[in-house]
Order: sequence, then C-alpha cells, then structure tokens
Amino acid sequence: MLKLTPILLAVGYALLVYWFSAWRTSRELDANSTLLADGKLKALTDRMARALDIEHVRVHVFETDTVNGLAAPDGRIFITRGFYNKYRKGEVSAEEMASVIAHELGHVALGHSRKRLIDFSGTNAIRMALATIFNRFLPGLGVIVANFITTLLMARLSRDDEYEADAYASALLVKAGIGTAPQKSLFRKLDKLVGMGGGAPAWMMSHPKSEERIRAIEENEARWKLEPET
Repeated sequence: MLKLTPILLAVGYALLVYWFSAWRTSRELDANSTLLADGKLKALTDRMARALDIEHVRVHVFETDTVNGLAAPDGRIFITRGFYNKYRKGEVSAEEMASVIAHELGHVALGHSRKRLIDFSGTNAIRMALATIFNRFLPGLGVIVANFITTLLMARLSRDDEYEADAYASALLVKAGIGTAPQKSLFRKLDKLVGMGGGAPAWMMSHPKSEERIRAIEENEARWKLEPET
C-alpha cells in the first residue's frame, strides 16, 4: 500500500487541479460571455437541433480575440468573439461556423470533458510512476523524461478526441442537410485564421493537422456511402 501512496496522491492531485480548472473556466465564461443572437446562424443551428430531435442549440459568444470554439465542462457551447468577427467580416461563412458548433456538440455528446478528467488523472499517475523508475537510471533527468512521455500521450489522446468530434460533426451536418463541404473548407483556412505555423511535429500537437482532419472526414464519407441502408 505504501508503494501505491505516491500514485494515489498523484491521482488525487490531478483531480483537484482538473476540478479547480473547470470551476475557474466556468466562472470566466459566465462573466465574459453572452448568448449568440444571429439570425443566419440560428437558422443553421435550428436545422441541427431538428436533426438531433432537441428544442434548440444554444451558442454563447466568449469575449476574447482568439479564434476558437469550445465546449464547457457543463455542456455549454461557445465560439469566441475573435471567431465571430471573422464570420462578420466574411472570412468565415455561416455554414463553416455551423461546422464549428457541430464539432463542439460532438465533444459534449461524446463525453470528452469527463474523458479528459480520466485521461488527466491517469497520465498524472503514469508520470509519477515513470519518474520513479527513470530516476533510478537517470538521476535528475527521470522527471524530465517522464514529463516528455506523458505529454506525448496526452497529445495523442487529445487528437483522438478531435477526430471523434469531427466524425460526429460530419454525421450531424449531413443529417441536417448542411453537408461536410463547409467543415472541410474551414479546415483548409483554419491555420491562417488562427495564425498557426506548420513547424510543430504532428505527434506533439493536441489537434491533428488540418489536412489529416480533411482526409479523415473524406474516409468517413467513403465508408458511409458503402454501408447498406437500414
């Protein structure tokens, strides 16, 4: 039991950090966001709501200049003011914005917030265990090596979540009659919109590269066309 104590403490610490971060994020979103009021976008979110057989899809605007969409731990959907301004300027179409909302709905529907809690706690325990092992062979460097390995693991888990949310969004957009073309066209311009460069290795990124996301969407489309109707 004593040997497991450091790992249990690491898991407990990770849970506290995650819960505090989620609480702080919710507070910030509450204080700095408003309900989206845009007729063109509402028409599209209403189509998605009908496809989901729900009354409506509520979207909030988070007051920050960054270009992003997010799903809060409590299930609310947000787009940033920076992203909304790109849409207002015509750099992003209403259908492309709808694809962002569909993606965030995917994170909520697939329980990714809860999964991140489990992933974060688990990788923190793995980090502690690896650091203990590596310190026997690499005194002073074990923690660094353990941090590097678990960072790569978290990045991989995050990329998997993004692919899953993309697939959910594709299916929803098709069902709502919007289609996947806006989803793919947004990814083609996304790096420029968010000011990202292409220098980071794919295995270190928390999100897949845009071209890989487009390829995955097209693979899903091809597979869905081959599946017999039920």
